Amino acid sequence: MTDVRIAGGQGFYGDTPAAVDALLAEGVDYLCLEALAELTLAILQKDRQRDESRGYTRDLPAYLERALPAVIAGRTRVITNAGGINPRAAAQVAIETARRAGGHGLKVATVVGDDLTGRLDALHADHDQAFAHNDTGAPFTEFAGPARFAAAYLGARPVVEALAAGADIVITGRVADASLFLAPLVHEHGWAGDDWDRLAAGILVGHLLECSGQSVGGNYSGEWWTIPRPWDLPYPIAEVAADGTAVITKPAASGGRVNFDTLRHQLLYEVHDPARYLSPDVVADFTSARFDDLGDDRVRVSGVRGAPATGRYKALLATHAGWAGETRVAFGWPDAVAKAKATAAIFTERVRMAGLVVDEWCVELLGAGALGGPSVPPSSGEEPECVLRVAWRCADQRTAGLVGRELVPLTLSAPAAGLTGGGRSGGTSELLSIWPTLVDAALVDAEVRVVVEEVA
Repeated sequence: MTDVRIAGGQGFYGDTPAAVDALLAEGVDYLCLEALAELTLAILQKDRQRDESRGYTRDLPAYLERALPAVIAGRTRVITNAGGINPRAAAQVAIETARRAGGHGLKVATVVGDDLTGRLDALHADHDQAFAHNDTGAPFTEFAGPARFAAAYLGARPVVEALAAGADIVITGRVADASLFLAPLVHEHGWAGDDWDRLAAGILVGHLLECSGQSVGGNYSGEWWTIPRPWDLPYPIAEVAADGTAVITKPAASGGRVNFDTLRHQLLYEVHDPARYLSPDVVADFTSARFDDLGDDRVRVSGVRGAPATGRYKALLATHAGWAGETRVAFGWPDAVAKAKATAAIFTERVRMAGLVVDEWCVELLGAGALGGPSVPPSSGEEPECVLRVAWRCADQRTAGLVGRELVPLTLSAPAAGLTGGGRSGGTSELLSIWPTLVDAALVDAEVRVVVEEVA
C-alpha cells in the first residue's frame, strides 16, 4: 500500500488560511485543520451566548474556500474540529460554502456527541462518574455550576466511521488534536483498534503536525535566527507507511526547516510524560521513537511503541467565574519602575476608597526600551521604560467597569506617564472557570454519532 500524505494546515483558531495553498500544491491526501484549545472553547461559548447559531470557528469558510478546488477534484479530503461546541451549525456553513464553490455531490460528515453539558448530573448520579478536578483532586461538589459547556475529548473512531461513509469533509466538535491525524491513517491502512504500536505512531505523527509552523521552525528555541525565510514559514506534511513509519517534510519551495532539532522541539510541546502520552485512542511512548534526519528537510520517524488506551476521556467543563477588566500605562525614564509601582498603589487604593469590591488583582511590570530609545543615557543604570499592566476580577460586570474608571483621574494626578491606556483600558469581559476531569469513554461513545449529508 502506498504512503498516505497528511498535512497540518491549521494550528489554532485565527491561524492563516493562506498556508493551505502550498500544502495543496504539494499534493496531500488529507488536509487536517486543528482549530481548538481550552481557550478557544471558552471563546466559542461566548459567541454562542450572543447567538445560538454560533459556537464554531468563524474562519472555517475561509479555509474551505481554499481547499474546495482540491476536494472537488478528488485530490484531497478535509478533516477539522472547527465545529467547536456547535458542530451541526459548522456543518451547515461547510455545506453552504461547498455549494457556492460548485461542490454538488460532496459529502459532509458531522461528528456529534462530545457535548456533555446536559448529561453531567445524570452521569455523576446514575453512572457514578466522579468528575474530580484533574489537577487539584477537588470533588465535583465544588464545581460551581451550572456548566456553560462540557466537552469530552473524542478519539479517531467516529472520524474513521465518517471517512468510511465516503465523507469528503469531516466536521467535528472536541476531537483530540492528534486524533484528527490518526483517523485517516486508520482508515487508509486498516489499522486495528488494538494495534497499539501503529496507533501510537499515528498519534505521534499527529502531535508533530497539529501545531502548524512549530515543526518547521516556528517558536523554535534553538538557533532561531538561522531558520530560512521565516516570513514564508510553511506548515508540515507527513508521508506515512502502513507499518507506521513516517517521513516529516514540508513544501519544497518554502522557507522554514525540518530537521531533528525542530521536530524534537515540537515533540515535547504540551507533553507531561513523554513515556506515557495519553490520548483517547492509545497511550503512546514518545521516548521509543527513532528520528533519522534524511537531509533536504526530511526526517524519518520510526519505532514508536504504544499501550492500550485508558478507557477514559478527558472532559473540559466551564462555568461563569466573574468579570475581568484590564488597563495598561507606560512610564518612561527616569524612575520608570518606581512610578509604575506608585501608580498601581494609588489606583488600587482609589478603588478601595470608592467602595468597589475586587476579588482578585493582577499587577505586572513590562518593558523593553521603546519610549525613550537612544535618548535614555546608557549608563543611567535604570530601566528605560516600564509598562504597568493591571487586571482585576469582580463578581459583576458593572463593578468591573467602574474599577477601570478610577484610573482615568490619574492621568493628571499620579506620577507622569508616557502613554495612558496602551491596550485595553477599562473594558470588561466575562471570565470562565475551567474544570478538567475524566469520564468513562464507553458512556460518551454511546451517544456519539456521525451524520452524513450530501451537498445539493
